[in-house]
Amino acid sequence: MYTFLILIVLCIGLIAVFNWFKSNRKYRSKESVSFAYDAWTNDRLLERLWGEHIHLGYYNSNFLKNDFKHAKIEFVHQLVSWSGLKNLPKGSKILDVGCGIGGSARILASEYQFDVLGISISKEQVKRANELTPEHLTCRFEVMDALDLQLEEDTFDGIWSVEAGAHMPNKQLYADQMLRVLRPGGILSVADWNKRNIKDKPMNLIEKIVMKQLLNQWSHPEFSSILSFKNNLLNSNYNNRLVETQDWTRFTLPSWIDSILEGIKSPNVFLELGPSSFVQGLREIPTILLMRWAFSMGLMQFGVFKLKD
Repeated sequence: MYTFLILIVLCIGLIAVFNWFKSNRKYRSKESVSFAYDAWTNDRLLERLWGEHIHLGYYNSNFLKNDFKHAKIEFVHQLVSWSGLKNLPKGSKILDVGCGIGGSARILASEYQFDVLGISISKEQVKRANELTPEHLTCRFEVMDALDLQLEEDTFDGIWSVEAGAHMPNKQLYADQMLRVLRPGGILSVADWNKRNIKDKPMNLIEKIVMKQLLNQWSHPEFSSILSFKNNLLNSNYNNRLVETQDWTRFTLPSWIDSILEGIKSPNVFLELGPSSFVQGLREIPTILLMRWAFSMGLMQFGVFKLKD
Protein backbone atom coordinates (compact mmCIF):
# COMPACT_ATOMS: atom_id res chain seq x y z
CA MET A 1 0.00 0.00 0.00
CA TYR A 2 2.75 2.42 0.93
CA THR A 3 4.59 1.65 -2.30
CA PHE A 4 1.50 2.61 -4.29
CA LEU A 5 1.12 5.83 -2.31
CA ILE A 6 4.74 6.78 -2.93
CA LEU A 7 4.31 6.02 -6.64
CA ILE A 8 1.17 8.14 -6.85
CA VAL A 9 2.74 11.08 -5.03
CA LEU A 10 5.87 10.89 -7.20
CA CYS A 11 3.85 10.72 -10.44
CA ILE A 12 1.62 13.63 -9.49
CA GLY A 13 4.67 15.64 -8.45
CA LEU A 14 6.34 15.02 -11.80
CA ILE A 15 3.14 15.94 -13.63
CA ALA A 16 3.01 19.22 -11.72
CA VAL A 17 6.60 19.99 -12.69
CA PHE A 18 5.93 19.35 -16.39
CA ASN A 19 2.73 21.40 -16.28
CA TRP A 20 4.73 24.28 -14.84
CA PHE A 21 7.09 24.34 -17.83
CA LYS A 22 4.74 23.15 -20.58
CA SER A 23 1.14 23.91 -21.51
CA ASN A 24 -1.56 22.18 -19.51
CA ARG A 25 -3.59 19.63 -21.49
CA LYS A 26 -6.82 19.85 -19.51
CA TYR A 27 -10.02 19.49 -21.54
CA ARG A 28 -11.63 22.86 -22.25
CA SER A 29 -13.37 22.33 -25.60
CA LYS A 30 -13.11 20.19 -28.70
CA GLU A 31 -10.32 22.53 -29.80
CA SER A 32 -8.20 21.41 -26.84
CA VAL A 33 -8.58 17.80 -28.03
CA SER A 34 -7.64 18.63 -31.62
CA PHE A 35 -4.69 20.74 -30.41
CA ALA A 36 -3.36 17.88 -28.27
CA TYR A 37 -3.61 15.34 -31.08
CA ASP A 38 -2.15 17.74 -33.62
CA ALA A 39 0.88 18.11 -31.34
CA TRP A 40 1.25 14.36 -30.71
CA THR A 41 1.03 13.72 -34.44
CA ASN A 42 3.51 16.37 -35.51
CA ASP A 43 6.23 15.46 -33.04
CA ARG A 44 6.18 11.87 -34.49
CA LEU A 45 7.22 10.40 -31.12
CA LEU A 46 4.22 8.11 -30.61
CA GLU A 47 4.34 6.99 -34.23
CA ARG A 48 8.02 6.12 -34.05
CA LEU A 49 7.72 4.27 -30.74
CA TRP A 50 4.27 2.69 -31.00
CA GLY A 51 3.73 2.35 -34.74
CA GLU A 52 0.54 3.23 -36.58
CA HIS A 53 -1.78 2.46 -33.64
CA ILE A 54 -2.20 4.73 -30.62
CA HIS A 55 -4.61 2.36 -28.81
CA LEU A 56 -3.72 -0.40 -26.34
CA GLY A 57 -2.72 -3.92 -27.33
CA TYR A 58 -4.39 -7.28 -26.73
CA TYR A 59 -2.57 -9.98 -24.77
CA ASN A 60 -3.61 -13.50 -23.76
CA SER A 61 -1.84 -16.84 -23.32
CA ASN A 62 -1.15 -16.99 -27.05
CA PHE A 63 0.16 -13.45 -27.36
CA LEU A 64 2.01 -12.67 -24.14
CA LYS A 65 5.35 -12.82 -25.95
CA ASN A 66 4.26 -10.38 -28.62
CA ASP A 67 5.76 -6.93 -28.53
CA PHE A 68 3.59 -3.87 -28.06
CA LYS A 69 3.19 -3.13 -31.76
CA HIS A 70 2.09 -6.67 -32.56
CA ALA A 71 -0.29 -6.67 -29.60
CA LYS A 72 -1.95 -3.56 -31.04
CA ILE A 73 -2.51 -5.32 -34.35
CA GLU A 74 -3.85 -8.34 -32.50
CA PHE A 75 -6.28 -6.05 -30.68
CA VAL A 76 -7.81 -5.00 -34.00
CA HIS A 77 -8.37 -8.60 -35.06
CA GLN A 78 -9.79 -9.58 -31.67
CA LEU A 79 -12.30 -6.73 -31.70
CA VAL A 80 -13.27 -7.46 -35.31
CA SER A 81 -13.94 -11.07 -34.30
CA TRP A 82 -15.74 -10.38 -31.01
CA SER A 83 -18.02 -7.69 -32.39
CA GLY A 84 -19.03 -9.70 -35.47
CA LEU A 85 -17.51 -7.24 -37.91
CA LYS A 86 -15.68 -10.19 -39.50
CA ASN A 87 -19.05 -11.53 -40.71
CA LEU A 88 -19.67 -8.56 -43.00
CA PRO A 89 -19.06 -9.17 -46.72
CA LYS A 90 -16.18 -7.62 -48.62
CA GLY A 91 -16.87 -4.09 -49.72
CA SER A 92 -18.95 -3.26 -46.64
CA LYS A 93 -18.86 0.40 -45.66
CA ILE A 94 -17.19 1.04 -42.30
CA LEU A 95 -16.92 4.31 -40.35
CA ASP A 96 -13.88 4.61 -38.05
CA VAL A 97 -14.76 7.23 -35.42
CA GLY A 98 -11.57 8.66 -33.93
CA CYS A 99 -9.28 7.08 -36.51
CA GLY A 100 -5.92 8.36 -35.25
CA ILE A 101 -3.33 8.08 -38.01
CA GLY A 102 -5.29 5.30 -39.64
CA GLY A 103 -3.68 2.09 -38.41
CA SER A 104 -6.94 0.24 -37.68
CA ALA A 105 -8.66 1.60 -40.79
CA ARG A 106 -5.86 0.30 -43.01
CA ILE A 107 -6.16 -3.18 -41.48
CA LEU A 108 -9.93 -3.14 -42.01
CA ALA A 109 -9.38 -2.13 -45.62
CA SER A 110 -6.43 -4.38 -46.47
CA GLU A 111 -7.18 -7.58 -44.55
CA TYR A 112 -10.98 -7.53 -44.52
CA GLN A 113 -11.51 -5.66 -47.82
CA PHE A 114 -13.88 -3.12 -46.29
CA ASP A 115 -14.53 0.36 -47.69
CA VAL A 116 -13.43 2.54 -44.77
CA LEU A 117 -13.96 6.19 -43.92
CA GLY A 118 -11.87 7.33 -40.96
CA ILE A 119 -12.67 10.57 -39.16
CA SER A 120 -10.78 12.60 -36.58
CA ILE A 121 -11.13 16.06 -35.10
CA SER A 122 -7.37 16.49 -35.58
CA LYS A 123 -6.35 17.94 -38.94
CA GLU A 124 -2.81 16.69 -38.50
CA GLN A 125 -3.96 13.14 -37.77
CA VAL A 126 -6.07 13.12 -40.93
CA LYS A 127 -3.19 14.54 -42.96
CA ARG A 128 -0.79 11.90 -41.62
CA ALA A 129 -3.33 9.09 -42.06
CA ASN A 130 -3.73 9.99 -45.72
CA GLU A 131 0.06 10.16 -46.16
CA LEU A 132 0.49 6.65 -44.74
CA THR A 133 -2.29 5.05 -46.77
CA PRO A 134 -1.43 3.42 -50.12
CA GLU A 135 -3.58 4.56 -53.02
CA HIS A 136 -4.86 1.05 -53.75
CA LEU A 137 -6.62 0.72 -50.38
CA THR A 138 -10.34 1.52 -50.14
CA CYS A 139 -9.61 3.75 -47.21
CA ARG A 140 -9.86 7.53 -46.83
CA PHE A 141 -9.82 10.07 -44.01
CA GLU A 142 -11.64 13.31 -43.27
CA VAL A 143 -11.69 15.93 -40.51
CA MET A 144 -15.04 15.62 -38.74
CA ASP A 145 -16.53 16.09 -35.28
CA ALA A 146 -17.87 12.78 -33.92
CA LEU A 147 -20.63 14.70 -32.13
CA ASP A 148 -21.76 16.31 -35.38
CA LEU A 149 -21.31 13.72 -38.11
CA GLN A 150 -21.86 15.27 -41.53
CA LEU A 151 -23.17 11.96 -42.83
CA GLU A 152 -26.60 10.65 -43.80
CA GLU A 153 -28.58 8.20 -41.67
CA ASP A 154 -28.26 4.45 -42.27
CA THR A 155 -25.10 4.90 -44.35
CA PHE A 156 -22.63 2.38 -42.88
CA ASP A 157 -22.63 -1.38 -42.47
CA GLY A 158 -20.29 -1.12 -39.49
CA ILE A 159 -19.08 1.45 -36.97
CA TRP A 160 -15.60 1.16 -35.43
CA SER A 161 -14.50 3.38 -32.55
CA VAL A 162 -11.55 2.65 -30.26
CA GLU A 163 -10.56 4.80 -27.27
CA ALA A 164 -12.37 7.86 -28.60
CA GLY A 165 -15.31 8.16 -26.20
CA ALA A 166 -13.25 9.50 -23.31
CA HIS A 167 -12.74 12.71 -25.31
CA MET A 168 -16.49 13.21 -25.84
CA PRO A 169 -18.16 15.68 -23.46
CA ASN A 170 -21.61 14.34 -24.35
CA LYS A 171 -21.61 10.53 -24.26
CA GLN A 172 -25.26 10.22 -25.27
CA LEU A 173 -24.71 12.35 -28.36
CA TYR A 174 -21.62 10.27 -29.18
CA ALA A 175 -23.74 7.10 -29.05
CA ASP A 176 -26.61 8.72 -30.97
CA GLN A 177 -24.41 9.93 -33.80
CA MET A 178 -22.78 6.54 -34.35
CA LEU A 179 -26.12 4.72 -34.24
CA ARG A 180 -27.77 7.29 -36.51
CA VAL A 181 -25.42 6.56 -39.39
CA LEU A 182 -25.37 2.77 -38.81
CA ARG A 183 -27.78 0.91 -41.07
CA PRO A 184 -30.44 -1.34 -39.45
CA GLY A 185 -28.81 -4.62 -38.49
CA GLY A 186 -25.33 -3.16 -38.87
CA ILE A 187 -22.34 -3.99 -36.66
CA LEU A 188 -21.11 -1.75 -33.84
CA SER A 189 -17.53 -2.23 -32.57
CA VAL A 190 -16.63 0.13 -29.73
CA ALA A 191 -13.80 -0.09 -27.19
CA ASP A 192 -12.99 2.50 -24.57
CA TRP A 193 -11.41 3.48 -21.29
CA ASN A 194 -14.10 3.47 -18.61
CA LYS A 195 -14.19 4.29 -14.93
CA ARG A 196 -15.83 1.78 -12.60
CA ASN A 197 -19.45 2.33 -11.65
CA ILE A 198 -19.03 5.02 -8.99
CA LYS A 199 -22.63 4.61 -7.80
CA ASP A 200 -21.82 1.09 -6.66
CA LYS A 201 -18.44 1.98 -5.15
CA PRO A 202 -17.67 5.68 -4.62
CA MET A 203 -14.09 6.86 -5.07
CA ASN A 204 -11.89 7.39 -2.03
CA LEU A 205 -9.63 10.43 -1.70
CA ILE A 206 -6.63 8.80 -3.39
CA GLU A 207 -8.77 7.63 -6.30
CA LYS A 208 -10.27 11.09 -6.73
CA ILE A 209 -6.79 12.62 -6.90
CA VAL A 210 -5.64 10.05 -9.46
CA MET A 211 -8.82 10.43 -11.52
CA LYS A 212 -8.31 14.18 -11.73
CA GLN A 213 -4.86 13.64 -13.21
CA LEU A 214 -6.08 11.04 -15.70
CA LEU A 215 -8.72 13.43 -16.96
CA ASN A 216 -6.56 16.53 -17.10
CA GLN A 217 -3.38 15.18 -18.66
CA TRP A 218 -4.79 13.82 -21.90
CA SER A 219 -7.71 16.19 -22.52
CA HIS A 220 -10.56 14.02 -21.23
CA PRO A 221 -13.76 15.75 -20.08
CA GLU A 222 -15.04 12.61 -18.32
CA PHE A 223 -14.94 8.82 -18.41
CA SER A 224 -18.20 6.87 -18.59
CA SER A 225 -18.62 3.57 -16.81
CA ILE A 226 -19.25 0.46 -18.86
CA LEU A 227 -22.81 0.42 -17.55
CA SER A 228 -23.49 4.09 -18.26
CA PHE A 229 -22.30 3.89 -21.86
CA LYS A 230 -24.25 0.68 -22.35
CA ASN A 231 -27.30 2.65 -21.22
CA ASN A 232 -26.41 5.46 -23.66
CA LEU A 233 -26.57 2.91 -26.47
CA LEU A 234 -29.76 1.30 -25.16
CA ASN A 235 -31.52 4.64 -24.65
CA SER A 236 -30.68 6.05 -28.06
CA ASN A 237 -33.63 6.86 -30.31
CA TYR A 238 -31.64 5.28 -33.14
CA ASN A 239 -31.36 1.85 -31.52
CA ASN A 240 -33.89 -0.92 -30.89
CA ARG A 241 -31.41 -3.73 -30.22
CA LEU A 242 -29.77 -5.18 -27.14
CA VAL A 243 -26.22 -4.23 -26.15
CA GLU A 244 -23.51 -6.65 -25.05
CA THR A 245 -20.40 -5.58 -23.15
CA GLN A 246 -17.24 -7.16 -21.81
CA ASP A 247 -14.38 -5.94 -19.65
CA TRP A 248 -11.08 -6.49 -21.47
CA THR A 249 -8.88 -4.98 -18.75
CA ARG A 250 -6.88 -8.17 -18.20
CA PHE A 251 -6.20 -8.52 -21.92
CA THR A 252 -5.00 -4.93 -22.35
CA LEU A 253 -3.28 -4.24 -19.00
CA PRO A 254 0.29 -5.15 -20.10
CA SER A 255 0.11 -2.34 -22.67
CA TRP A 256 0.90 0.39 -20.15
CA ILE A 257 4.31 -0.92 -19.10
CA ASP A 258 5.07 -2.09 -22.64
CA SER A 259 4.42 1.44 -23.91
CA ILE A 260 7.19 2.70 -21.62
CA LEU A 261 9.52 -0.16 -22.53
CA GLU A 262 9.23 0.78 -26.20
CA GLY A 263 10.99 4.04 -25.36
CA ILE A 264 13.70 2.28 -23.38
CA LYS A 265 14.30 -0.17 -26.22
CA SER A 266 14.50 2.58 -28.85
CA PRO A 267 16.92 5.30 -27.68
CA ASN A 268 17.78 6.00 -31.33
CA VAL A 269 14.31 7.48 -31.79
CA PHE A 270 15.09 10.23 -29.28
CA LEU A 271 18.46 10.86 -30.87
CA GLU A 272 16.86 11.26 -34.28
CA LEU A 273 13.93 13.41 -33.12
CA GLY A 274 16.01 15.58 -30.80
CA PRO A 275 16.11 16.51 -27.09
CA SER A 276 12.53 17.83 -27.02
CA SER A 277 11.25 14.33 -27.83
CA PHE A 278 13.04 12.94 -24.79
CA VAL A 279 11.40 15.55 -22.57
CA GLN A 280 8.04 14.77 -24.15
CA GLY A 281 8.54 11.06 -23.49
CA LEU A 282 9.40 11.71 -19.86
CA ARG A 283 6.29 13.84 -19.53
CA GLU A 284 4.01 10.94 -20.50
CA ILE A 285 5.50 8.36 -18.12
CA PRO A 286 3.81 9.55 -14.87
CA THR A 287 0.36 9.52 -16.47
CA ILE A 288 1.00 6.11 -18.03
CA LEU A 289 1.98 4.75 -14.60
CA LEU A 290 -1.14 6.26 -13.02
CA MET A 291 -3.24 4.66 -15.76
CA ARG A 292 -1.57 1.31 -15.06
CA TRP A 293 -2.34 1.68 -11.36
CA ALA A 294 -5.95 2.73 -12.00
CA PHE A 295 -6.67 -0.19 -14.35
CA SER A 296 -4.93 -2.73 -12.12
CA MET A 297 -6.84 -1.54 -9.02
CA GLY A 298 -10.25 -1.48 -10.68
CA LEU A 299 -10.70 2.28 -10.72
CA MET A 300 -10.59 2.08 -14.52
CA GLN A 301 -11.87 -0.66 -16.83
CA PHE A 302 -11.43 -1.38 -20.52
CA GLY A 303 -14.91 -1.85 -21.94
CA VAL A 304 -15.96 -3.25 -25.31
CA PHE A 305 -19.46 -2.82 -26.72
CA LYS A 306 -21.53 -4.37 -29.51
CA LEU A 307 -25.14 -4.66 -30.57
CA LYS A 308 -26.99 -7.94 -30.66
CA ASP A 309 -30.46 -9.00 -31.81
